[in-house]
Amino acid sequence: MKELSLNILDITENSVKAGAALTQILIDEDASTLLLTIADNGSGMTKEVLQGVTDPFYTTRTTRSVGMGLPLLKLAAEQTDGWMKVESIHISDDPENHGTKVEALFHKDHIDFTPLGDVVSTLLTLIQGHPDTDFLFRHSIRGGEKEVEVHMDTRELREALDDVPLNEYEVIKWIEEYLNEQYNGPEDAEE
Repeated sequence: MKELSLNILDITENSVKAGAALTQILIDEDASTLLLTIADNGSGMTKEVLQGVTDPFYTTRTTRSVGMGLPLLKLAAEQTDGWMKVESIHISDDPENHGTKVEALFHKDHIDFTPLGDVVSTLLTLIQGHPDTDFLFRHSIRGGEKEVEVHMDTRELREALDDVPLNEYEVIKWIEEYLNEQYNGPEDAEE
């Protein structure tokens, strides 16, 4: 994939399909590395599925014979001399504490580093497509010219909006402006 934000979209869609009520998308970035974590409380994967999950020719889908999301993320990380790991607990193994966590480390100064891309559009797509699912997003950027902490939690939005659906046009536009303002500062949010 040409942008990591597309990997984020693909993996988070899998979390939603696994029945996750909450998916956390965490990006910790400094001058030289980017650590991406996607963690959910979905049904999780069995040990057998977990063993084959990074094989591009293994999938649980019935509509096509290959699953490329995690293998492509792993390849993107390893091409920068980084790594990817997946931990998962299936609901049958632990009915209370189940879910999946994907972590990938990228070295940003490597020639093969895939840019993060438009993560705001990715979040808006997820919220529009799954207005009843909760997403916690945090992007910490340290060690550069400006340090930024971008944060959004749909549970907080739901509480403030009092029964207004998150996929209403006005809500989506507000979320977009809110995220852009955190990334760019208030003077650039309107652009």
